[in-house]
Amino acid sequence: MSSHREAPEISKDPVADNTDVYAFVSPDKPDTVTLIANFIPFQNPFGGPNFYEFGDDVLYQIHISNSGTGKADISYQFRFRAEIRNKKTFLYNTGPITSIKDPAWNRPQYYSVTRVEHGRSRVLARNLAAPPVNVGVRSTPNYAKLARQAIHTIGTNRKVFAGQRADGFFADLGSIFDLGTLRPFQMAHLIPSAGAMGVNGLQGSNVHTIALQVPISDLTRDGKKPTDVMDPKSVIGVYASASRQSSKILDDALGIPVWHGPHKQVSRLGNPLFNEVIVPMADKDRWNVLPPHGDKRFAAYVTKPELAGLLPVLYPGVFPNLAAYKKPRADLAAILLTGIPKGVVPGFQNYTGPVQADLLRLNVAVPPSKSPNPLGLVAGDAAGFPNGRRVFDDVVTVELRAIAGLTIPLVDPSFTPDGATAAIKDGTSNTNADYLTWFPYLGTPAGGYQSKPGRPAA
Repeated sequence: MSSHREAPEISKDPVADNTDVYAFVSPDKPDTVTLIANFIPFQNPFGGPNFYEFGDDVLYQIHISNSGTGKADISYQFRFRAEIRNKKTFLYNTGPITSIKDPAWNRPQYYSVTRVEHGRSRVLARNLAAPPVNVGVRSTPNYAKLARQAIHTIGTNRKVFAGQRADGFFADLGSIFDLGTLRPFQMAHLIPSAGAMGVNGLQGSNVHTIALQVPISDLTRDGKKPTDVMDPKSVIGVYASASRQSSKILDDALGIPVWHGPHKQVSRLGNPLFNEVIVPMADKDRWNVLPPHGDKRFAAYVTKPELAGLLPVLYPGVFPNLAAYKKPRADLAAILLTGIPKGVVPGFQNYTGPVQADLLRLNVAVPPSKSPNPLGLVAGDAAGFPNGRRVFDDVVTVELRAIAGLTIPLVDPSFTPDGATAAIKDGTSNTNADYLTWFPYLGTPAGGYQSKPGRPAA
C-alpha cells in the first residue's frame, strides 16, 4: 500500500513500481545514512520458473535534495543486466546455489552504481552481483549466506545491496480499501461489524530492494557531518524514481520489444502513501511522471485531504471536531511538502524551505534512538518518521492519526483533536521475517518451497 499499486498505469508495470523509500541514520554506523528503495510489489515467493528480478530496461535512482530547491542535487543510479548461463534449460537453477558465483544459478544479474552530482557523473562500481531469489530449501539452502555475499563495499566506507528481501511494510489493505474500514474500530463504521484484529495484506510478500549506506558527509550541501539539529544544512530530502526510455519497438529478429530514446520517469516516491491516498485517481499517473519540485500543483490535495473529509462520514459521531475544522491543513503541508520548521516541535526541525515537494526529509544531526518507538516523532522519538523513515516505523498509524487531526494543534493550538484520534490504527504489525539490526535491515525474503498462500515462510 505505501506505494504498491498507487496509480493505474504503473500498476501495470510492477518492475518499475516504487513500493517504499526509507532514509535513516544507520543505528549501527551513526556516521552514515542508509537509503533504501523497494520495487516490484506483491511478489509471490513461489512465482517461478521466471522468478522476479530488476528490469534490465529500467533506470533506478535514489535522489537527494540538499539545496532547498526540491530538485535532485545528488543522484545514485542503478542499471542492471541479466545473463543466461545455460540456454538449453528452462530452469532458474540446475542444482543447489551455494554462492552468488555458483554456475548452477542459470540467470544471474549484475549492476552498476553511478553517482551524479550537479550533472557530473562518476561510476562508483560495475558488475556487482545481485543474489538469486529465495527459491527454496534445496535450491537456496542457505539464503542468508547468499544475501551476505551480495553486500558489496564501495571504497572504504560505503555499502550497497540490490536483491530480494521480505517486504517490511505492513497494512490492512483488504480492510482499508473496503470503504475505509479499520477492523479494530469497524463497530463504529457506517456499515458496522464486530471489531477484529487487523490483517497484514503484505504477509508472505517479497520485494526487490536497492540499499545504499554512505557517509553523512556524502549527502550534505557542504560535505560535512552536521551536529546542530537546528542548522538548515543538517536536513536532506530523499526520493526514489524509476525511468524508462521514451519509446518501445518490437525487434522482429530478437522477438522482443526494445527500448529507445532518452529516459523518462514513470514512477517516484518520497513520503509513504502520498500518491496512494492523497492524490486523486485522475492525477495519479501525472504525479508519477513529474519531478517533486513542481508539487505545488498538488498542494490543495494535501491541505484539504479527501480522507479527512471521509472519516467523519464513515465513522458517524466519532470525529465531530475534525468535521467542523475548515481551515487548510497547514500541519500536513509541513509534514509532507516543506518539512517541519523551527518552533513547531521543541528542539527539532527538518525544514527544507518554502518549495513544496514530496520528499522524505531527514535531519541527519538527529542521532539514532536508543529506545526506538515505531510511532516516531509524534511519540517523542525524533529519529523516526516523519524525520526520515526507518524500516520498522508504523507509518500507517502515524499518517492515519495525522489526517484525523492529531497534528493540527502543532500549528493551530485552538483545535482539540477528537478523543478517538490518538487511538486510531489499522491493527497490523510486521508478520514477515524479522527486520535485521544491520545493513540492509530488511528481513530474509520468504522462500518459495517454504511458503503457503497467505502465510509467511517459516
